[in-house]
Amino acid sequence: MPVPVPRQRDIPGTESGPGGTSSLTLLVIEDDPAGGLTVPEILDADGHRIRLRSARNLTEAARLLTPDVNCVLLDLALPHGPGAGAGGSGSGSGESAADPFGALRQVLRIAPRHAVLVLTSEEDAERAAEAVRVGAQDFLFRDELDGRLLSRAIRYAVERKRADIAQYKLAESKLRAQENARLERGLLPHPLLEGSDLRFAARYRPGRSRALLGGDFYDTVRTPDGTVHAMIGDVCGHGPDEAALGVELRIAWRALTLAGLCGDDLLATLQEVLEVERPCEEIFATLCTVDIAPDGRRAGLCLAGHPAPLISRPGRPARLLPYENSGPALGLLPRARWPRRQVELGGTWSLMLYTDGLIEGKIGQGKERLGQDGMVEMINRHLADGLSGEGLLEASVTEARRLNGGELTDDVAVVLLSRAEG
Repeated sequence: MPVPVPRQRDIPGTESGPGGTSSLTLLVIEDDPAGGLTVPEILDADGHRIRLRSARNLTEAARLLTPDVNCVLLDLALPHGPGAGAGGSGSGSGESAADPFGALRQVLRIAPRHAVLVLTSEEDAERAAEAVRVGAQDFLFRDELDGRLLSRAIRYAVERKRADIAQYKLAESKLRAQENARLERGLLPHPLLEGSDLRFAARYRPGRSRALLGGDFYDTVRTPDGTVHAMIGDVCGHGPDEAALGVELRIAWRALTLAGLCGDDLLATLQEVLEVERPCEEIFATLCTVDIAPDGRRAGLCLAGHPAPLISRPGRPARLLPYENSGPALGLLPRARWPRRQVELGGTWSLMLYTDGLIEGKIGQGKERLGQDGMVEMINRHLADGLSGEGLLEASVTEARRLNGGELTDDVAVVLLSRAEG
């Protein structure tokens, strides 16, 4: 038998039905002071009585719209606007005529995470359908209101709202991921080698899942005098802060290189940048820089706590460049020095710069690492198979992953510069 809607009962949000199952709460918004609108007793899917609250206007509704409310039932005839909040038709009738869905829009604004049902007469079927397009989950006709129909409509509206919110969050997450990907792609380096006869290849794999940037960084530029400058570096740690610092160091390196700095002067200035930009004093970065003479036959090498590059020449096995007298990682010692070593390259050669993510992967199930010696052996095998350029780098990173038994946990960056004489 239908029962009147109770007026403003204070229902604790922690009230539960039998067995500890929380019951649903329905907030009814209608302005008939005589209680003309009656809502039948309604039960949820478990047979528990759905709790009811009522509000005569939107002001009361906002006060009663606590987190335990699951669904709102709005009478579409409810006045809104100035004067309607006091509990009568007031002066809001003109605004209601101008916007027949004004009350619904206000409810959707103050209850963005709640399911909303609208109640109207059967003669207003077109208006009821429009209310769903405005944002309500469903509509009910006043003359057909009964407990079974209302109970089913509430459950449907609550589940549909949950699905809508989940879909919105998913879409928002995808959009954020796309924006982050576009941003990170814009921060990846674009080598400036116009006019050079050197060939360039690179592979980059961040250790963080679903990221394009990690703490590893690299860059290559050609200055007006014809010198090709290349570098690769690694910020200690994993995360967005380290990735951001790597980008800052790369951009600083490019700017300083194009301004004419090289070797020890360049690294000393980069250390100042690191000390200013790092989030804590424990952060440091390793770096390897090479500057290749315009004739391509010799280069200057500086190492700041970084693994030495690997050079390969026709008819000879690949080997590591000398790494004695290298300087410390950036950010470890104040007023440190980084000696620049002259290296003879020859006429035809390939020079590979890499980060320790490539050599620190495990070999099989044990604790043994690939290491520099294992990497040199691996590169020589691939060279013997005729691989070069992009193919050589892709095969090397793929084999390192296979030996590790899965994805490498550290960032991996590899740069290959090659020159063919004649």
